[in-house]
This record gives sequence, C-alpha cells and structure tokens, in this order.
Amino acid sequence: MELDEKIVRQIAELVKKELEKSNINPIAAHSYETKNLQKEYESIFTEKGMASKGNDIKEVVIAVAPCFGVEIKHTLNKLSHIDILKEIMAGIEEEGMVTRIIRVMDTSDVAFIGKKAAMLSGSGISIAIQSKGTTVIHQKDLYPLTNLELFPQAPIITLAMYRHIGKNAAKYAKGLRVKPVPVQNDYMCRPKFQVKAAIMHIKETEKIDKQAPSIELQFKG
Repeated sequence: MELDEKIVRQIAELVKKELEKSNINPIAAHSYETKNLQKEYESIFTEKGMASKGNDIKEVVIAVAPCFGVEIKHTLNKLSHIDILKEIMAGIEEEGMVTRIIRVMDTSDVAFIGKKAAMLSGSGISIAIQSKGTTVIHQKDLYPLTNLELFPQAPIITLAMYRHIGKNAAKYAKGLRVKPVPVQNDYMCRPKFQVKAAIMHIKETEKIDKQAPSIELQFKG
C-alpha cells in the first residue's frame, strides 16, 4: 500500500531524529547512494517515449520504480541495478522469452507498478522492482495487491535469486507450472535497514508524478 504525504513526513522526521542521534548529516545521508555512484556511471537507461501495450506473447515486461537507475543505483544490500537487470533479463532469455523495460512514474508501490506493467505486457506477465530491491512477479488479471510471487525483503535477495525470478516470470508467461523461488526470512532485516529503507522510500516517493505516463526504456548495460 502506498504511503500518503502525512505518513511520509512522519517517517522523514523519525529518520532525521535517528540520524541526529548517530551524528550523521541528514543531507549527506539522503544522498548516500548518488554522491559516489554518479562517478561510476551517469545513467543506465535511454528514454524512448511513452510505453504502449505490447503485442508479443513472448514478452515479459520489467518495470522499474521512479528512482531506479537514476537517483538511486544500488539496492539496500548494495547490489548494482545494472547487475540486477542483467540477471533478470538473462533468466527470461534462458527460457526463450523476450524482455521490455519500462519506468512507472505515477506510483512507487511495487504492487501497483507490477499491475500497470502486466497490463502493458504482451504476455500479461511482469516483474516490478523498487529502487531498494523489493520485487514482485505480477499478472494482468490479478488485483494490484495480489501477485504470483512477492519478494519483500530486499536485503536478502541475491543476484542468483533475481535470475531465478526472471526464469519464473518467463515460465508463467509460457503457461507452465512454476515452483516459486525459495525465499528466506530474516527478522533482523527491518531493524538493521529501516533508516536506509525509509530514506530510499522518501526519495522514491518524491519522484512520483501522478500525471506522467509510463516510459519505455532502453537499457545501456
């Protein structure tokens, strides 16, 4: 479920207080990813215009959140967005399917990103990824808050898991019976990453444009 503006402000205040307790400059923390990573690469995408409905039944759409690969370029556990996309695309291609990448601009909620992408996918199957790494496999006929597979604990998702996610999405697109990707639970994830996750969420939410259409992207990786 998306956070409204009031809740986001409350989170921001809590984050600020936590950072002040740790003697961390909030402004510096807010840009913890971009300051050093911009030296590594400027952009991982080229925009191609408004995303349209696909006609290829072999197509799996990968949808990224507003900040993915732009202001934020690594997940909570410091996996490169470039590497994540390469693994997901490889998994899809190994199953003989094709990929298309879009950016959803009017929400940062991974469930709604997935639903919108599935509606544009030629196969009706999509993979949605938030900048922090949270991922979902979605299907066009499902309600937004239901899904085929959900991976909510971004800090424990590995590159191998992202590749497996790609393979499973492709199998769903082919109409095969699919064994879900094994997911482990780490109950220490939330307290360990809550400040970092909150900062990333705030940054992602700030980039939402409710009037903007989804954008077709060309991956440079």
